[in-house]
Amino acid sequence: MAENRASGHRASEYPEGTPCWVDAQLPDVEAGKRFYGGLFGWTFEDQPQGTVRAFKDGAPVASLAHKTDGRLPTVWTVSFATPDAGALCRRIRAAGGQVVSPPGPFGDLGVTALVTDSEGAVFSLWQGIGTPGFGRRHEPGTFAWVQLYTRDTQAANTFYGGLFHAALFGPDADPDFGRAPVSDVFPAEMPPHFLVHFAVEDPGAAMEEVVRLGGRVQVPPFETSYGTAAVVTDDQGASFALLHR
Repeated sequence: MAENRASGHRASEYPEGTPCWVDAQLPDVEAGKRFYGGLFGWTFEDQPQGTVRAFKDGAPVASLAHKTDGRLPTVWTVSFATPDAGALCRRIRAAGGQVVSPPGPFGDLGVTALVTDSEGAVFSLWQGIGTPGFGRRHEPGTFAWVQLYTRDTQAANTFYGGLFHAALFGPDADPDFGRAPVSDVFPAEMPPHFLVHFAVEDPGAAMEEVVRLGGRVQVPPFETSYGTAAVVTDDQGASFALLHR
């Protein structure tokens, strides 16, 4: 995957299977703005679709949305880029996944869908029109990586490799997406899920700031093949990771 890992991204830099956006579903969006603004220095702008877009140094990096159903988890969700969300949904069903919310327009920015893999891990699809994805990534306070914690890594490789082979295993691949057994970090009973990672310069200082802002540390720093990570939650219970590479 050809990529310059700099601010400002063209649509071609988000080929199918590339993580291109993250969003948090929160009970209290204003509290989320205070937490993530304090932690990452994000600024915010209300969107016509009822969401709040987060910016880092003037570039879009994430969005926050109000969780309308209290039965749903408070989570960060990753979106993978696709040129055709409808066709990808059909391939996901054929591979054993499910379509939770079929493709639909998100204003004039693009088309989105919510799906699961064959093990039940939830993720989104994004077919960008006016907005291809992150304006910044791989910089402090922006998206750095997403890890799938699953009970069957071979099944995950088969599922995602079949959907996103070029992005994951192609000759020019430089993926922002890994797979690991859920028991590596979380209790064995934890369901399969994606964990969004944000880049930080100093994980220790970032963890202290998380706690100061009302969050908590779930898993202290540990070494991975892609850097030093720590798992934390915000003040509303949404889990994410801090990553230093």
